[in-house]
Amino acid sequence: MSTPTEIAGRWTIERRLGAGGMSTVFLAMDRVLERAVAIKLLAEHLADDVDFVARFRREALSAARLQHPNIVQVFDSGQDAESQRHYIVMEYVDGPSAADLLREDKQLRIEQTVDIVRDACHGLDYAHRAGVIHRDVKPGNLLVSSGTGITKLADFGIAKAAEQTRITQVGSVLGTAAYLSPEQARGEEAGPASDTYSLGVCAYQFLTGRLPHEYSSLTELALKQQEEVVQPIREFRPEVPAELDEAVRLCLEREPGARYRSALEMADAIEAGLHGEATDATRRLELTSVEDATQALPRTSYLPAAPAYSEPAYAEPAYDEPTAARAARRDQRGRRWGSFFVLLLVLAAIGAVAAALIASNGGGTGVSPVNEDQVQQQINGLRQFLQDNTKP
Repeated sequence: MSTPTEIAGRWTIERRLGAGGMSTVFLAMDRVLERAVAIKLLAEHLADDVDFVARFRREALSAARLQHPNIVQVFDSGQDAESQRHYIVMEYVDGPSAADLLREDKQLRIEQTVDIVRDACHGLDYAHRAGVIHRDVKPGNLLVSSGTGITKLADFGIAKAAEQTRITQVGSVLGTAAYLSPEQARGEEAGPASDTYSLGVCAYQFLTGRLPHEYSSLTELALKQQEEVVQPIREFRPEVPAELDEAVRLCLEREPGARYRSALEMADAIEAGLHGEATDATRRLELTSVEDATQALPRTSYLPAAPAYSEPAYAEPAYDEPTAARAARRDQRGRRWGSFFVLLLVLAAIGAVAAALIASNGGGTGVSPVNEDQVQQQINGLRQFLQDNTKP
């Protein structure tokens, strides 16, 4: 079936703007209001798929609730009677996406990065307070208006209201893998902190021209997110203020609870970092990360830089921590001590294996020769045992 030239007797399609796995977006003219709009048409091969149609309609309902200067507005949705195509009519943003900007220049200007990320944070904060998680924050969904310079979040195609029943199956992965949070890569439910992580990946890429974790498969990405330390931005671009470097990398903590409490908190930290300043949030999270780094097995990927501020007596903002949260924190400390003792036992076991290898090479009596492959197998087994028993 060819692309219709008119939708619902009102919108005249002019040209294609982009396409994805679920839909194609066209530039169209609203003949009633005489303005340009963007129309998203559901892919033809999905029209008979009840689940995809339901998700498409949910997209329209969720996005239509959001009216904010930093979010692409949804005007209408439905099914065209003549073509039977499901559609969503949206605000048309005349300007490039952040992905387009990256294709033109490998890195974005520092001030430009902060402007884009700050605007996106404000849009996300509004959506999160409305109970909507974007779940697919990436450069292609950050549209920069050529006229105003304002950045708008686009394509809540896989966004959903937080209270709705999950449509996708557990373990499925939606969106672009490079920008997935660790919890999304594990197939877990996304939350506000997941969007914060994804936007942090965007900011890191804007400033460095590379991703925090280079990977060739989703499995490799998940492993690197759990084990690899994110390199400081200043190693690739020294002119970036240290405070901005830290503010961005704090978005990339492995655990959602170790990131910013809200997208608005992130916006403040990014803005302050541009001017070489730290916020209460960055100080609080940095202190938390440094404290965790003193544990036997740190749970975060944060590598603290040299302190960019000097406050001999910082007092963390007081807040009423729920009793359950305090108990969970005590349990976590207990598990960390348990992990420390497990580590000691494993190190002792590895030492015993190594001693046996030395004895066999030295020709000692009473000791059976030890095959190097067997030693490596035992070490690998111990490493797996350590991973299985030292999860935070």
